[in-house]
Amino acid sequence: MTSVLLIYPFFKPRRDRSVFRFPPLGISYVAASLRQAGHDVTLLDCTFLKRDAALRAALEARAEVVGIYSMVTMLDDSLWFARQLRGQSRLLVAGGPMPTCDPKLYLDDFDVVVRGEGEQTMIELIEALQSGDDLGAVGGIVLKKERNTQTDTGLAFTKDRSFRKDLDGIAFPARELLPNSEYSEYTKRKYGYSITTVMSTRGCPFRCEFCSNVVFGGSYRERSAASVVDEIEAALGLGYERISFADDVFTMKRERVASVCDEILRRGLKFKWECLGRVDALDAATAAKMRQAGCTRIYFGIESGNEEVLELMNKRITPEQARNAVRLATAAGLEVGAFFILFYPGDTESTVLETLHFAASLPLDYLGLSMPYPLPGTALYKRVKDSIHRDWRPEESPFGSHVLIFKSDFSEAKMWFGIFKGQAQFRMRKRLGRLAPVFLSPFEKISDSVFRLLN
Repeated sequence: MTSVLLIYPFFKPRRDRSVFRFPPLGISYVAASLRQAGHDVTLLDCTFLKRDAALRAALEARAEVVGIYSMVTMLDDSLWFARQLRGQSRLLVAGGPMPTCDPKLYLDDFDVVVRGEGEQTMIELIEALQSGDDLGAVGGIVLKKERNTQTDTGLAFTKDRSFRKDLDGIAFPARELLPNSEYSEYTKRKYGYSITTVMSTRGCPFRCEFCSNVVFGGSYRERSAASVVDEIEAALGLGYERISFADDVFTMKRERVASVCDEILRRGLKFKWECLGRVDALDAATAAKMRQAGCTRIYFGIESGNEEVLELMNKRITPEQARNAVRLATAAGLEVGAFFILFYPGDTESTVLETLHFAASLPLDYLGLSMPYPLPGTALYKRVKDSIHRDWRPEESPFGSHVLIFKSDFSEAKMWFGIFKGQAQFRMRKRLGRLAPVFLSPFEKISDSVFRLLN
């Protein structure tokens, strides 16, 4: 048995405006698999901790193996933890989206980078460490090596690890190691009810230009309805009142959605839930079945109201499909949330305003507006990487937790005006009801003119 510490190094940004705060499922899956393999696992979720308290807890764990999750927004904190814990453990491991797509950033401070899904890789890494075997024989990792030539990257990639098809055979996330009471209290304050996440599928077969899918690659795999609802019951047993499905696209296959809904109904479970869907993957019958099984809200990644920009994004949807999906969901009694990316590379003033007008015309219950963020490993990153001029630093923006990191045709001030304008239009429509058009039309005309005057 090996003592293992797994760290989720999220510390709330000073200007954090996100309304979403959910437990880290990925690292919880790894924790569960390691426990099932007989190891002593501690999971340190820093979401509700200060840095000094988190470091103190990490040092007190005295773990032989330390695994640290990282994405682009956690790069600095994951490296900081590694530097503080260097020499305190036998093996420092980095995993998650950012180490998967750019392992070189990590291997000055970590011993190993895990690429992609981490459950089986971590088990085999620890087995090799225990037996003294060559770590290089473990698939799905990256190690540092001595450079042999000036063009050598100095990295040793082991054989690729294939994606596991039998998701039902993977242990449920180790939720008992998470700060569930803190998540419950936070979500109750934020929404009026406690909510946690369940992942019923892994991956997405679509290739949206801005979307990072480096961990699951282009795979799409499903769990059985019985397994999904078993986990839902376990999560509800911890005191959570609602479930948010964390799938990239919960509505990918209508037959699977129906099977999950039927299993919920068969067991007589009474709880509310929400999910993310594609606008081209919902029909009236599916929406009605979801509502019957307790679904209260569906989120759509619409992203733009302009067809040419949607083609640039490789979304493979149309504004008309988006409008129809919102109509179908609303008719079924579901609340609808939508996400849009404004000022995408290729957008013009006219297409941005078209998107804002389109969003304001939809009967939405939630609207998410953001500026584009070229995540490493995405096609968008490759397209604009030569114009990236600064790192992601939320403290640099006076408005929120996102900043413009590449040279755009639009200023950051103009972007934030567009975001605030869009949110104002959304709130006017939502709060004024039938009277909204009376006030919305003149507001749009005036704010459109101001928008065009900004640099």
